Amino acid sequence: MNRELLMLVDAISREKNVDRDVVFAAVEAALASATKKLYEGEVDIRVSIDRNTGEYETFRRWHVVPDEAGLQQPDSEILLFEAREQIPDIEVDDYIEEPVESVPIGRIGAQAAKQVILQKIRDAEREQLLNDFLARGDRIFVGTVKRMDKGDIIVESGRVEGRLKRSEMIPKENLRTGDRVRAVILEVDRTARGPQIMLSRSSPQFMIELFHQEVPEIEQGLLEIKSCARDPGSRAKIAVVSHDKRVDPIGTCVGVRGSRVNAVTNELAGERVDIVLWSEDPAQFVIGALAPANVQSIVVDEERHAMDVVVDEENLAIAIGRGGQNVRLASELTGWRINIMTAEESEAKQAEETNAVRKLFMEKLDVDEEVANILIEEGFTSLEEVAYVPIQEMLEIEAFDEDTVNELRTRAKDVLLTMEIAKEEKVEEVSQDLRDLEGLNAELIAKLADAGIHTRDDLADLAVDELVEITGVDEAQAKTLIMKAREHWFAA
Repeated sequence: MNRELLMLVDAISREKNVDRDVVFAAVEAALASATKKLYEGEVDIRVSIDRNTGEYETFRRWHVVPDEAGLQQPDSEILLFEAREQIPDIEVDDYIEEPVESVPIGRIGAQAAKQVILQKIRDAEREQLLNDFLARGDRIFVGTVKRMDKGDIIVESGRVEGRLKRSEMIPKENLRTGDRVRAVILEVDRTARGPQIMLSRSSPQFMIELFHQEVPEIEQGLLEIKSCARDPGSRAKIAVVSHDKRVDPIGTCVGVRGSRVNAVTNELAGERVDIVLWSEDPAQFVIGALAPANVQSIVVDEERHAMDVVVDEENLAIAIGRGGQNVRLASELTGWRINIMTAEESEAKQAEETNAVRKLFMEKLDVDEEVANILIEEGFTSLEEVAYVPIQEMLEIEAFDEDTVNELRTRAKDVLLTMEIAKEEKVEEVSQDLRDLEGLNAELIAKLADAGIHTRDDLADLAVDELVEITGVDEAQAKTLIMKAREHWFAA
């Protein structure tokens, strides 16, 4: 029987062109599956076949788990302290094995064994095909629509299949069986039961790869696509830069009479593409990204990573775009939050901010409106700047003498110290578990304390919009903080 087993393994190995170890592993799995049926519960069985003689042994085994974790599967797990009574140096995630009687091959359901073996071999063949395909380094998957599967499309390229999910298709695109399809390889999911190559036609990466194919200068390193933003099937923007002064990045991507960009547009169901010149200067980059709108002025807020962009009435609709499309794509392309406003709105906002700074200086520094205005005109916007900018810069202000400068700096430092002490006192008011919460700093804790939020449960009870209003953090950060605060509820 053992010799017949070896002959069977050799025959299958040659017929299916798979390694003998793969076939041995399939037979071991079949024997283990048959042995499990002799026991009640979810036992763990391991079968080991000698590759030379065909003899095999069977073991029942237990997975060693931490004592504090407890037994989730009593039939196949053992606590660490119990395991160490048998093997003193055993560690968590090791196994304890006990020899058990082997099931004769003749008593295994022949059909069940055959199915397990064939499935293992099919898995090995699929893995080999996948590895061969990935080894080619293709970034775009070119194939034919084979069938529909729960709204997704299965695309076949040779003997390899990819899955194009409905969410990764271009909206309103109607693909039928037999159609030729190109899509970017989004990821490889080796745990998937069906096709393991996940595809996308709607991701920005697909457009980038299409330009790589259409524009040889990109592959040659003369041009580089820095970023891409898409509204699939409608409009997109890409940012390009030239690494060779002789090469015009925009003209090269457009091609003669628009041949290159049109090839990309045709592949993407008519999606219009704006090609933008990338710039190291964020403001210049944003101005280019908002094209075809003309920008009057721009104010950069590094702290909020945002820009206020001023356009005239004629360009307002163009800058925003239909349904906010143009400004949204420009924001995604540049990575900056963009606020479009008219000159009147910008003036009103600046006046409001100036009034707030003037009030701050007058109250905290105990100065009159004239002194506050001089500070504002010289570009000071905070107490920290008054207190800590190089003293020489302040001495250059014609309206101030040295005594005035020193007095203003002293007052600003005293106020900041008082505010810091008050903040620390506020922090002391809140519970230790809230202070220890990941993501909170002293400033945020002080704001929470001002709003009456003193415990972790107080924070956990807040809605996202409430936390945004209290602290001024963005919605994503507020959501993260609230979920962190609620973690102990779920643990309990």
